[in-house]
Amino acid sequence: MSAFSRLELSKFLPHGDDMCLLSSVECWDVSSITCLTSTHRNHDNPLRRQGRLEMIAGLEYAAQAMAVHVGLTTDISEHNASLGYLGAVRDLKINSRTFQQFAEDLTIKASLLLEQHMSFMYSFSMKANQVMLLQGRASIFIKGRKATT
Repeated sequence: MSAFSRLELSKFLPHGDDMCLLSSVECWDVSSITCLTSTHRNHDNPLRRQGRLEMIAGLEYAAQAMAVHVGLTTDISEHNASLGYLGAVRDLKINSRTFQQFAEDLTIKASLLLEQHMSFMYSFSMKANQVMLLQGRASIFIKGRKATT
């Protein structure tokens, strides 16, 4: 499928534009998505604390890749859905404390493992070149809007 820019993919995220951490979607299909980002280098990255971006922030990058994938592959409007929530995170492996030593663009991959009733389970990974920075599994739940009368 075609690539998406940061501006185009931000419509799949509930955050404002400043919190859209992905730079682009490079490819996607019904079972996976590959995103690129350079925002870990930004000094105004909203997840930076005291000038440092901790590697645990990679979970938000992975969650955004998963959310974009759900948005691209699922018609959530037919389920009256509005917001997604990150659920359980399993088998998390973090191979560095911070992003400081990684000047390269990051590649975030997410693969759909299970989908059931607006709940999704993904495996995910984040790499800088061929160096694995973070990997694991996570679930996402889409919550429906309350009916209006």
